[in-house]
Amino acid sequence: MNSKEFYQQHRFPEDDEIDLAELWHAIWSGKLLIIGISALFAISSVFYAINKPNIYRATTLLAPVSEQGGASGLSKMAGQFGGLASLAGISLGGGGTDKTGLALEILKSRVFLENFIAKHKLLPALMAANNWDANSNTLIFNEEIYNSETKTWLQEDQASKKTEPSSWKAYKAFKRVLSVSKDNENGMITLAIEHYSPEVATQWLLWLVDDINSTMREQDKVEAKNSINYLSKKLQETQLADMQTVFYQLIEEQTKTIMLAEVSNEYVLRTIDPANAPEEKAKPKRALIVVFGTMLGGILSVLIVLIRYFSNKSGNSRLASTDSYPSTSTLSK
Repeated sequence: MNSKEFYQQHRFPEDDEIDLAELWHAIWSGKLLIIGISALFAISSVFYAINKPNIYRATTLLAPVSEQGGASGLSKMAGQFGGLASLAGISLGGGGTDKTGLALEILKSRVFLENFIAKHKLLPALMAANNWDANSNTLIFNEEIYNSETKTWLQEDQASKKTEPSSWKAYKAFKRVLSVSKDNENGMITLAIEHYSPEVATQWLLWLVDDINSTMREQDKVEAKNSINYLSKKLQETQLADMQTVFYQLIEEQTKTIMLAEVSNEYVLRTIDPANAPEEKAKPKRALIVVFGTMLGGILSVLIVLIRYFSNKSGNSRLASTDSYPSTSTLSK
């Protein structure tokens, strides 16, 4: 073992110790750099926060409509006449289905949302809008993507090779602005939509509630009519008086379902608190953006100062230790 290796083994443990006073000295010596970088980040975050457009959040509170007629009636009849119906090869089923849960799943489904976007022509406001003019209550569009005067799309979609965004991209974009939450304690449902325009967000919510009720209503009407046709056919085939009674009552329940669907506008979800255009923005939180931007600049500047300080110290230490080593020829003498 030469003298240099011996020196390194005995000096490194002491050199690795970090003194808080030294840390403070290092930070204080680089205070101008820290202040400069922090100020740069603070100013940048202020400009970034100011240029971010306001986003408004419209909400509506809904309650499940209590099931009447069809589902509950069939559930009772399944207990009363289930045995007779099974003899004829007909299943009346068990309990009623959870229409509210089914409606919410349909509302979030790709097919429903794609049809919803196409039906109400939401594509420009959904995919091309980037701000809102409160004075004129008009949307501002990204002119590189969409020409609002000629109503034409300008940017080609690489996936579909079309200028108009695909239905899949529109569905994903709508899913990002839509939120659905259900309170497990009382069953209340909250729908919310975020958009640059509070008027647009409110209108979309109203359409959304109306369309999901219409979809569920039409779905139940079709199922009830198909059931009536099937039961009428079975009624003609059987000669048993008890079975005919079952069929008549089943047809009556399905007729009630059609009647309720015809007269009920809020068929599955009833509006408790209707959507209203919000006057206060939901995003961005500009104060938080500035605070976090300044903090990020301060942390990065301190790290830069410390790295520079200890890198220079390590280099000077190695240079000093090299100069202080006795030469091999001197040791041999």
